[in-house]
Amino acid sequence: MIHEFEKVVQRVACPIKGVPSLSGVEPAEQFQPEKIGKKDDYRNINAAFIIMLAGDSHHLFKKAESYLKKMTHNEALKSVAAFYLEGVKMIHAEIETGCKRYENLKIALVNASSWCMMDKCEWNDEARENIWGLFFPQGKWCMGDIRGLIQDIRERRLVDLKKSNSDPVKDPAGEILFTSNVLLTVPQKQSEIDTLPLSNRVREQLKSIVHEDQTYAFDHPIQIDVKHENNEAIYGIRGLNKAVEFEKRAGGIMKDDQRLTCLLSVSVTHNGLRRVVKDYLQEIYAREGPVDHLDVYLFCETDCEMIFEKILKPASECFLKTEKIESLKEVFGVDGAYGRHYSFLKAISAFWKVFINPDLKGTYKFDLDQVFDQDALLKETGKSALEHFLTPLWGAQGTDSEGRRVELGMMAGALVNEGDIKKGLFTPDVNYPDIIPRGESVIFFSPLAMAVSSRAEMTARYPDGLLHGHNCLQRVHVTGGTTAILVKSLKRYRPFTPTFIGRAEDQAYLLSCLGENMGMALRYLHKPGLIMRHDKESFLCQAVDSAKIEKYVGDLLRTIYFSYYTTGCTPWSPVKIKKTLDPFTGCFVTEIPFTVVFLRMALKAAGLFSMKRENERREGAKLIKTASIRIGRVLRELSENPERLKQRYEREKAIWDLYYDLLENLDTAVTRGDKTALELKEKAISLISDLKVRFVK
Repeated sequence: MIHEFEKVVQRVACPIKGVPSLSGVEPAEQFQPEKIGKKDDYRNINAAFIIMLAGDSHHLFKKAESYLKKMTHNEALKSVAAFYLEGVKMIHAEIETGCKRYENLKIALVNASSWCMMDKCEWNDEARENIWGLFFPQGKWCMGDIRGLIQDIRERRLVDLKKSNSDPVKDPAGEILFTSNVLLTVPQKQSEIDTLPLSNRVREQLKSIVHEDQTYAFDHPIQIDVKHENNEAIYGIRGLNKAVEFEKRAGGIMKDDQRLTCLLSVSVTHNGLRRVVKDYLQEIYAREGPVDHLDVYLFCETDCEMIFEKILKPASECFLKTEKIESLKEVFGVDGAYGRHYSFLKAISAFWKVFINPDLKGTYKFDLDQVFDQDALLKETGKSALEHFLTPLWGAQGTDSEGRRVELGMMAGALVNEGDIKKGLFTPDVNYPDIIPRGESVIFFSPLAMAVSSRAEMTARYPDGLLHGHNCLQRVHVTGGTTAILVKSLKRYRPFTPTFIGRAEDQAYLLSCLGENMGMALRYLHKPGLIMRHDKESFLCQAVDSAKIEKYVGDLLRTIYFSYYTTGCTPWSPVKIKKTLDPFTGCFVTEIPFTVVFLRMALKAAGLFSMKRENERREGAKLIKTASIRIGRVLRELSENPERLKQRYEREKAIWDLYYDLLENLDTAVTRGDKTALELKEKAISLISDLKVRFVK
């Protein structure tokens, strides 16, 4: 089947008989090994890779192969060249193995190859039917009638209600723990640290921290030198405080003296930042002035370690009696890939209920670039933000469209872009694409699936929370903000996002509990009207722009991780999983993840190298360098041990079981008045109190 694959690559990436490639790329023009220089070298390596994938019928095949092998002896470029050569091997192995294992993949490849043999092929619907049928089948599916697609998706998401939650949330401010994550990184390179409006201690520490190697990568971390008015950590807290003030003025479900609890995880890109993040945040919050309606707590990695050492570890000696509790430090924390802090922000609510607030019923995660537009909510939904949490459907039970029994113990809202809210609160936050561009979109174009899915799931409306009188919708496509889970559901199903997940941690959270637990499966309730305004474009441009290559590489890794995760870690078959997750979440699940990822990356880089602006060509080089490090590391790990992610998932699942078992035992001990348990509770209350932000009035 390699020969058929090479025909597809030739048509996708190489001009044939005067007909431009479908992607618009011309690797023969970019392959100029006589030119030497940093950007030239990266461009040549990338072009040689594409030529090699096109097969030995390409007139430059032997020259490209020889060049890549030669570059493996170049001290500065050997790791990049080796990464691409290994990519060729991995792709060939995936195609051969995949076509033997998956009949649908073999048929799609044969169809694509046959179509590519036509004399004249253009980037049109026929091309997408064939090429996307191989690499991006969800895109092929989304090419149909949009209204019909939306209806089809909603039919798949239907839940026939059997039983409402008998103990729903009645006091959101007192029964829900609001959580969010602060992602921090070092100042920009050109920033003068001595001029930053921070204490001498923080500035002096930063001078050494900026020279450390970066440990973790995030989409748009807050740069410590960011202006006060552009600081996401301030913006989100200010917005939540304003929303709570509105609730009190409205005279609805909050008392004047009541305060809402907000817990912030603080994750850093450089380990040294752990020494200063609390001081930094305390200083900027002090400049913000009073926050009268919130109690805000900060949890950085060292705080999580302290809770483990002073509370959870000694508790396990009395109430769990296992030496394995040390492993909890692997998952209970906030530094690392997104999956780690996301799981923490859900799991901490079970701890909070035992030690801090026994009345707690659930937790709600939002992002700090999101705010409740209370006026719009009241006008278009008839409810304020907190009133949306009162629904007895959150925690209800029913059967899904496949006849499975499900519990809607999780809940998901939606987003509206700041610039679109004037059109209406229910305006989708992803525009439906007017055109399908060339370049890497020939292989993969998730915005199409995302636009269709957003309209089908996130903007669905029905009166009184019910559809057709007795149905509601469950959600698969969710965002990192606007997601909630009941503590009782958390303790029963114990969902988590593995620590290796660095993108779409919110959607990966559902994957850990797709299967049934005692005859019931945990799912997200779609809550119409629980919508937050997304304001990131108005004040996060600097952070978003500085991290766009890291974000793109993270998106590539998402395909690898999701594909391996769903094929090896969950109890369902890949076909069953994709049917459940399509179109958007499922488009990152494929039988040939490395093939899709390498082709996307190579076409993206080639497109950047073809641009006239020097800055874009530099981005091409940065993309290849970053990808060769981050994707190369994963490639090596999975080559050495294809079961690595499955083993990691199973280990982490067992660790989270220890955590919840311990909290169950502690809760029972506290209830019966056990002296040791009560002493631990007093200590926990004291420790948590020290993590509270002291806003200056």
